[in-house]
Amino acid sequence: MSAITPDVIAAHQLTPPEYEKIVSLLGREPSLTELGIFSVMWSEHCSYKSSRVHLKKLPTESSRVLQGPGENAGIIDIGGGVAIAFKIESHNHPSFIEPFQGAATGVGGILRDIFTMGARPIAVMDSIRFGKLDDPKTGSRNRRIFEGVVSGIAHYGNCFGVPTVGGECVFEESYDGNPLVNVFALGVFRHDEIFYGKATGVGNPVIYVGAKTGRDGIHGASMASAEFTDQSKQKRPNVQVGDPFLEKLLLEACLEAMRTGAIVGIQDMGAAGLTSSTCEMGSRAGTGVEIELARVPQRETGMTPYEMMLSESQERMLLVAQRGREQEVFDVFRKWGLDAVEIGVVTSDGMLRVKHHGQVFAEIPNRALADEAPRYQRPYTKPLRTAPLHGPTIASSGLAADLKALLASGDICSKRWVWQQYDHQVRTNTIAGPGFDAAIIRIKETNTSVAMSLDGNGRYCALDPREGTKLMVAECCRNLSVMGALPIATTNNLNFGNPERPEIMAQIVESVEGLAEACRFFEVPVTGGNVSLYNETLGAPIFPTPVVGIVGTLETASPASNVFLAPGRPVILLGGLGEADWDHLGGAQYGKVIVRSLWGRPPKLDMQYEKRVHSAIRELVRGRVVESAHDIGDGGLAVALAECCFGASQVGADITLDSGLPPELLLFHEGPSRVLVSTAAPEKVLAVAGKNNIQAIQIGVTLESRVVIRNRNEALIDCPVAELNELWTHALERLLQTTVPA
Repeated sequence: MSAITPDVIAAHQLTPPEYEKIVSLLGREPSLTELGIFSVMWSEHCSYKSSRVHLKKLPTESSRVLQGPGENAGIIDIGGGVAIAFKIESHNHPSFIEPFQGAATGVGGILRDIFTMGARPIAVMDSIRFGKLDDPKTGSRNRRIFEGVVSGIAHYGNCFGVPTVGGECVFEESYDGNPLVNVFALGVFRHDEIFYGKATGVGNPVIYVGAKTGRDGIHGASMASAEFTDQSKQKRPNVQVGDPFLEKLLLEACLEAMRTGAIVGIQDMGAAGLTSSTCEMGSRAGTGVEIELARVPQRETGMTPYEMMLSESQERMLLVAQRGREQEVFDVFRKWGLDAVEIGVVTSDGMLRVKHHGQVFAEIPNRALADEAPRYQRPYTKPLRTAPLHGPTIASSGLAADLKALLASGDICSKRWVWQQYDHQVRTNTIAGPGFDAAIIRIKETNTSVAMSLDGNGRYCALDPREGTKLMVAECCRNLSVMGALPIATTNNLNFGNPERPEIMAQIVESVEGLAEACRFFEVPVTGGNVSLYNETLGAPIFPTPVVGIVGTLETASPASNVFLAPGRPVILLGGLGEADWDHLGGAQYGKVIVRSLWGRPPKLDMQYEKRVHSAIRELVRGRVVESAHDIGDGGLAVALAECCFGASQVGADITLDSGLPPELLLFHEGPSRVLVSTAAPEKVLAVAGKNNIQAIQIGVTLESRVVIRNRNEALIDCPVAELNELWTHALERLLQTTVPA
């Protein structure tokens, strides 16, 4: 009689048809170890079984792409024989259950994705989202999760010695029961230093290196492929425990071992641990892998084959070496004080064969686990939408008060409390870090720097996933262009709810198609990424939240400032005042903070016009025509103007607009394709704008210590910079100190 009962199948989050497919593939019923292996490799987290058919729509090629989707990280040529590897990954579910370790091991995992390719990690960014910190019911828990996640990211990055150079941080009721922790990493290497995760060469030894295997993280991948319930806190053992100091040793040992020439393939043990690394390396190479678990270094006694294969203990790698050169590898890892043990061999039969003390516990075709895992064309209808199409016509009771409230809100306020915990200057490559529109990292020994930006907007995507995603790509490219960088490639993290619900699947489809359209238009191919589904708690899904990380290149130089530097400088608005109506305000921060509602549709995006704005601001920054440049995003024109005043000298601005729009729309709508600049050469700015066929309006001049905004003859806002800056600077600390009723 089989030990595999329906309850056991359900506990492994496999459906009855999936179990029948397993029996058909094997020609017999699986062992418990085999069932566990299938459950993690066929989980949404590892197989992308609900999204892969749609991800094929994404553009993935360009003359710069050296490696697209399918490997541990994408690789882009940046010239001179130098390449960058970069990727984004999620650790959403673990960070809800155990915030510190969930976030810390998220950083550790993405770093291994980079150096398993042969690249040295040189930068990390994070896109993090939480519930509201001041909510009477959930604020206390949200603050605990937020503080734990930030501490975890800081701990791992700082100890490992990689700068955390920027990102985004959002607070929204939608993420009350399901925070999002998306971590991006980038590394650099030469073209001849690239390695791949392939188990090539029949007869070559399979070598386990790094930390010992424990029971932490078992079923982590399948846990990340299910909704949260009231029992989710019981899954703490599914969350890995990280050791960044050991990972630093692992990095140095791996890079040194790669330089010996003895390694032919290498992969980190991330989600699904030893299972994914063995079968994926074999599947990519069309080979088999046979391992003996009794040889696996273990830190706990009595571990079963099931536990060892599903453990997600951190800081472990699997590599394949040339037969006869094993000792070179062992010597390197011994030097760094790390385990390096031959646990298996590459075979010719395409099978993953798992033994323990000589007994076979699993024998499965590699391709059945990896490349030939189930693919579903899930039904979809129209995207889930809970917000009304139309909202109120608003008459503000105080525009200055509105501006102050926006500057003190969680999404817009200074995130200094977050990034001051990160070392963003370690390794001395950081040219622009937290607080800029995008980060810039110098690539030493070249004349090239790399700019990076992360962007997402769940509110826009909740109103229209396709248009919201396109706006996000446009903003990310604009952020890079404001720094003088040419956008060249994209990675993405798609965070959604339960794909088995047709209205949620529709969100995914619309968002992916919007991503494909925008990335193709802006010439930023997608080189890889991550899909995180089942982000729901008790049936309540998060906002559809795609996050894109786009990288760009520029000659190494100091960027324009992001704040006004001196009084008496003309202020010019590139792109114009923009068009908007009340329905565009519902997804903006004004709708969220002031009206406290969500309605309408995202702003209109003219991609042709947006691209011309990018070209113009890049030329102005690279030519040093402008002293400062800042993208208009969350909060609209008034917030962007205020942010430009928050430099060390607190230089203000006297602005006069000429618009028939109601003041609430004029000041706070978030229409795209707009950049604020200050300059000593306004005629040159206007000439470049004219050449690119975009609007450029001289709207005022910088001045000492005040923000003054009027429209035609009507005074709208007149505030001291110091007052606005104090609110903006200290708002997050005040939110963290909020006392809410029990």
